[in-house]
Amino acid sequence: MRRALGILAVALALGCDGSTHHGSPTMLSKLGSIGVVEASAAQRPADSIDPRRRTILTDAVASVSPSVVTVQTEIVERTPADQFDAFFGGGGGGERTMPGLGSGFIVRSDGVIVTNAHVINDAKTISVALRDGTSYHARLVGKDETNDIAVLRIDARNRPVARLGDSDGLLIGEWAIAIGNPYGFLLGNSEPSVTTGVISGTGRNLVARAEGNATYVDMIQTDAAINPGNSGGPLVDAVGEVIGMNSSIYSPSGGSVGLGFSIPINRVKRVVEDLLLHGVVRQPWLGIKLELPQTSNPLEALRFGVIVRAVVPGSPADQAGLEIGDQLVKAGDRPLRNPFDWEAEKLDVRVGEKVPLVVKRGERTFPISVTVATLPDESAPKVQVLKELELVTVTPTIRAERGIRSARGALIYDVSSRVSDDLGIAKGDVIVQINRLPIDDAQDVAKALNAFAGHGVIHMYFERGGQIYSTDFMVR
Repeated sequence: MRRALGILAVALALGCDGSTHHGSPTMLSKLGSIGVVEASAAQRPADSIDPRRRTILTDAVASVSPSVVTVQTEIVERTPADQFDAFFGGGGGGERTMPGLGSGFIVRSDGVIVTNAHVINDAKTISVALRDGTSYHARLVGKDETNDIAVLRIDARNRPVARLGDSDGLLIGEWAIAIGNPYGFLLGNSEPSVTTGVISGTGRNLVARAEGNATYVDMIQTDAAINPGNSGGPLVDAVGEVIGMNSSIYSPSGGSVGLGFSIPINRVKRVVEDLLLHGVVRQPWLGIKLELPQTSNPLEALRFGVIVRAVVPGSPADQAGLEIGDQLVKAGDRPLRNPFDWEAEKLDVRVGEKVPLVVKRGERTFPISVTVATLPDESAPKVQVLKELELVTVTPTIRAERGIRSARGALIYDVSSRVSDDLGIAKGDVIVQINRLPIDDAQDVAKALNAFAGHGVIHMYFERGGQIYSTDFMVR
């Protein structure tokens, strides 16, 4: 079985990865449709159960569990040609089908389900099993890999719906309940599993530096156990409202060690609305590029600030009056201390919104408002990367010599000044991931860029000074 839970094995890995049966304000009300959806009444326990055994936690689980589903996928992978057969004129390779597994939850009674994007990535078929074992073929409505959120739909009506809460006012130490299907049907049935803990932290910016390299920002941290198969399942508060979507864990062993991370449900609501309306998430664009810290000291990097390195002419930032060298101090209610905070803010803004910023220019601090636009193709840097980028596969020797924290990746040995300026990368940086594809060696970069060229904006993650940063660009 393909292992799908995002694990940080001495680092953060991407989350977790079911049989088959056959822009407008009004959308928020439909989603609820998302937010204030009708939750089905849980089945009442037998009268013989001592009422003292019932608690706010058992009531919360009873209200949400019927909406939790198992997501099963089939992924077709290419297998290499057998060298012996190839020598004698045999076939040129074949295919094999790999199963995948994750969780999800129903957010609309007409069969709309949310899960993690990495659960269904590259899936040839997707099916969903409900708590009672009933299975349906699922159709992918859309996905947002940047936020790791996907929307599925099944042909079913009057399904039990999860009641969505508010992730902006979470209390550190309040109850948190993780519901999902760890290891799926290996446990014997389709009943979801429940683990409990507390909210350990909010606004967590996570940095990956080994296998499965990825970056998650502004996440909810919980010590409720999250295990393989839990990805895409709900994180629930004590009153039975979903406050997050479980996505990844930190673990040196592969199992839960009490460091689980969930996507805030308010972000999930926004992404789901866009996906239902447009099939895609419109990428927010302000038109600024940031300076990145040139330090190996993690504490210095986290205190580096958010400093504007470049402003795209004609962009929303340019029209609002932002200049090179400006420091962004605050965005809305969010203090901006480092580039990770800015990445988190971008995930929470939507096209058409006005973002109130506090800007420091020299000795002067003043407010400014920037209207978020859709990322236009022509504004993203278009570069012939492979002709202006020389890469070297990271080896144990190179890793030790340069103090690289990522176990794998492609070291930028040389880069043209144009690509360096456009992408904000430099010699010595280590490319660790492109979109959701981990980079093991220099050849992986070439393959990834060839695969993603001409298909929209590419998100590249790279290590610098022991920290993971990201840059967006397009390839002609």
